[in-house]
Amino acid sequence: MKAKQHIVLFLMLATMASVSCNKQTVVDNATNVGISKIVYFPSVTIKGDRVLSFTAGSTFTDPGVTATLNGKPTTVVTSPTISSSTAAGVYTVTYTATNPEGYTASDWRFVVVVPTSAVNDPVVAANDFSGTYLRAATGVTSTWTKIGIGVYQVENPGGASVGAGKIAVVTNFSGMNISMPPQNDPDYGGQVSTSGAVYSAGPPATYHWVFNAGGYGTGVRTFVKQ
Repeated sequence: MKAKQHIVLFLMLATMASVSCNKQTVVDNATNVGISKIVYFPSVTIKGDRVLSFTAGSTFTDPGVTATLNGKPTTVVTSPTISSSTAAGVYTVTYTATNPEGYTASDWRFVVVVPTSAVNDPVVAANDFSGTYLRAATGVTSTWTKIGIGVYQVENPGGASVGAGKIAVVTNFSGMNISMPPQNDPDYGGQVSTSGAVYSAGPPATYHWVFNAGGYGTGVRTFVKQ
């Protein structure tokens, strides 16, 4: 009987020793914690301004972005690529970085290619529509900032309370004519534009347009410079 007890005790000790020897070491390093893999997400932030402009046919230098993955520089895909041969217009340039797991991060900017005809138009060159404009219907203002000849960054182009901080690009490529060419606008989650846009120098300076964007309807919106 004692022999059987000794055998059972020996087997128990042997099993415990085996389990102890086979116990997995907890992994904690740059790629794993235990059995879980660490996933690092990319980060992308543009350098320079949100809206840039240059004359068609001239050299364009993209300020680029700061893009990192796990604290180190990472590759960025730029779309579209703007160059001296890019046709006049408003372009939304997106910069995207991707991690090994396929997760992405991106940032964007508007790049406006100004036709030489606008640069050579003395009225356009002299114009400066910068300022704050009030939409009386809502009591909300919209702010224009001149970026370059014939190019304006317009904050809250719809004159709505929900549009504060959102921007779009308006062009003035001839005389006193203004337009918001169709543009992919991440601030509004899709394409925006205007129709029937008219600017009057006043005084006071005024303009009106239909702002074509999701949820904004088809009514004419009138603004007066403050």
